[in-house]
Amino acid sequence: MTASSLVGNCLKLGFGLMRLPRIDGSASMYGPIDLPQTIQMVDAFLAAGGRYFDTAFVYPGSEEATRAALVDRHPRDAFFLATKLNAAPFAAKSAAEAKAETKVSLDKTGARYFDFYLLHAISQNNLAQYDGYGCWDHLRRLKDDGLARHIGFSFHDVPDVLERVLDAHPETEFVQLQINYADWDDPSIQSRRCYEVAAERGIPVVVMEPAKGGLLANPPPSVRAVLEAAAPGMSPAAWAIRYAASLPGVMMVLSGMSTLAQMADNLSFMRDFRPLDDDGHRVIAAARAALAAADDIPCTACHYCTPGCPKGIHIPELFALMNQYSRFGDLARAREDYGWRAGGARASACIQCHRCEQACPQHLPIVQLLEKTAATLEA
Repeated sequence: MTASSLVGNCLKLGFGLMRLPRIDGSASMYGPIDLPQTIQMVDAFLAAGGRYFDTAFVYPGSEEATRAALVDRHPRDAFFLATKLNAAPFAAKSAAEAKAETKVSLDKTGARYFDFYLLHAISQNNLAQYDGYGCWDHLRRLKDDGLARHIGFSFHDVPDVLERVLDAHPETEFVQLQINYADWDDPSIQSRRCYEVAAERGIPVVVMEPAKGGLLANPPPSVRAVLEAAAPGMSPAAWAIRYAASLPGVMMVLSGMSTLAQMADNLSFMRDFRPLDDDGHRVIAAARAALAAADDIPCTACHYCTPGCPKGIHIPELFALMNQYSRFGDLARAREDYGWRAGGARASACIQCHRCEQACPQHLPIVQLLEKTAATLEA
């Protein structure tokens, strides 16, 4: 059975477990997970016909929460579980450490096997680790041993690199790509061309970041006005997720839901999914044009940049404050929030080592943006 046919009878919406609800109500990946709310969300998702759950070795607390909320409470054949092996230097310092992540993930989730197992966040910057550590052979052995039903990778780089990886690894059964209407023709992300590379090879696509880390779920007022005029009452997230799910060859669209309200909204339009028609695509084109005129930092708050920062700067949180200021113009509020969000690691502490930029899936000029943040918010 192919990867796409396995998920053919469930919702095209996948539950991304990276941004689970936190007890302190924050959007941070590092606070304690609100397990009771997570359980409610898991049960609501399954009851609506959802089956695909996506986590990763490097998502703090996520695999353990997956076991408590999902694996220990539901029959194993009632869901599909995806997780990821990360061989980047911050996660694994050797081939043995990288391969050992599989057993750790199996133990943490209690899943016995993974329906989908991925190499995590492949890019030119970490490809040498994945190749040198023998991770591709490791994936093939896991499949042969029945520990991984389908194997693939998630990807954060340009189309030429994706072509090279797919051509070198014909065993790839699916690929996870960042696709959303904001990044479709973005010269750095190049979502369109990456999608086309997979489509040309007949590789099924799992979409990540369809709402660009929540930015398209809470877009600037100019974008929201375009969407609201076209369909009063429909959430911006609905437009973003339906856009990605309408693409041919997309087998699943992940949504990193953090609240029951987000879950309810996502299920309201994906339970009986209707692809966008020509009018819908014209609305998206207008929203894209409005978004391009906004002065936002396109950070998705994935936090890949933070583990390697020698100064411990909370980079995504600081960029979120800059976006808050650019959207709503309240400099006093942004500076007030900066005082407690930055803590002892202000933007001006940056030593310009550029480790953050090497880790950033969005290829943002983080050092330059931190300089701008310091100049704006450190009054």
